[in-house]
Amino acid sequence: MPEIRRRPARRVLSSARFLLLALALSGGATFEASAQAPADRRASRGRIDVETPLKPGDGGAAVEDLQRRLNRALEPSPGLDDDGDYGDATRAAVARFQRSKGIAPTGTADAETRRALGTERLPEPPVPAPEVVNAEVQPKKPADPLDGPPFVSAKAWAIADGRTGEVLWGDRQDEPLPMASTTKMMTALVVARLLEREPAALGETVTFSERADKTAGSTSGVRAGEKVPVEELLYGMMLPSGNDATVAFGEHFGGRVEVEGDEADPLARFVAAMNRTAGEIGLAGSHFTNTHGLPDPDHNATAGDLARLASHVLKDPTLAKVVSTPKRGCKLVDAEGNERNVVWTNTNRLLGTEGYDGVKTGTTNAAGNCLVASGRRGDDHLIVVILGAPTTDARYLDARNLFRYGWTRRGHVAPTPAGD
Repeated sequence: MPEIRRRPARRVLSSARFLLLALALSGGATFEASAQAPADRRASRGRIDVETPLKPGDGGAAVEDLQRRLNRALEPSPGLDDDGDYGDATRAAVARFQRSKGIAPTGTADAETRRALGTERLPEPPVPAPEVVNAEVQPKKPADPLDGPPFVSAKAWAIADGRTGEVLWGDRQDEPLPMASTTKMMTALVVARLLEREPAALGETVTFSERADKTAGSTSGVRAGEKVPVEELLYGMMLPSGNDATVAFGEHFGGRVEVEGDEADPLARFVAAMNRTAGEIGLAGSHFTNTHGLPDPDHNATAGDLARLASHVLKDPTLAKVVSTPKRGCKLVDAEGNERNVVWTNTNRLLGTEGYDGVKTGTTNAAGNCLVASGRRGDDHLIVVILGAPTTDARYLDARNLFRYGWTRRGHVAPTPAGD
């Protein structure tokens, strides 16, 4: 804000000058005591302070400028509205630009990111004349139908029969999209299939490596050198969504999977087993490049595939028990024999409501808010998949609305109140 020049206190300000000064002090406008020409005000708006970081929740002209620069810099354009609202879409676009420039993808437009986007003054966007705008007749779409599935915020969704994995209803359910930590369903399934062949391995001890401990993102909290039983680590992976736990599993079991070629890294061998398993169970639209779901251009799944995957996960008694557990405590032991307790809390909020029993959440800037949920009514079982919801709350609202739609279509009806 330009400096406000104050006259000595003993001078009496005119009412007009007093009003200007009050507005400036309150932040309602930017004023100087002396009049500023319109051209000067236009020039002031053109100055770009790239050293000031911008973050989600910010707003105003600086965010508008950021959004316009992101639309110009990214190909294909993210199509951001230059509305000055630093929301989820802007955060995702910033993270995408940061990855393209080798900058840590925080989603916050720090000084380095803003300099990389350019510091030159952008031309003002063209604005049509008022008579053109006022003469326009805005077309309307047909009225919303009274039947059909509910409107949701997610980019894609699917409802599947929980027993067969068959997709019953969906929207964009066959489109490969980022899946975030719903990836861990496949990691868990590969482990479960290994345990089918070697049941005794459930009691084996996994020792955390430095690589596992340093894995980015959500964590189980196990430290390098600490030991945890395989069965317990399944909870550490699926409840708090421990990215580190998936790497530990890949390192522990990767040498036992059969893969083509002479790949020596057990973690890479484990990822290859994930893709082979995907092919075996018919996930034609999915591909895995890691065990945890952190963003990668080639790491995607369809909503329909994730529903099919979830049905396989829930058929395994060990995994079905894990994903339905709200909270789990575990004792860890380090190399010197020191013990430490940890508590793992399930990220799936639906488990607090009767009838829901899994399966996995997932959230990244690239994927948005994702959820694979399992619900039961009597002997009936449905799986709902949400990909790309804009907020955490939205994914749960979408899922509950889709479950209600699915139950209704399957013939479940609300009980009639007494006396009706």
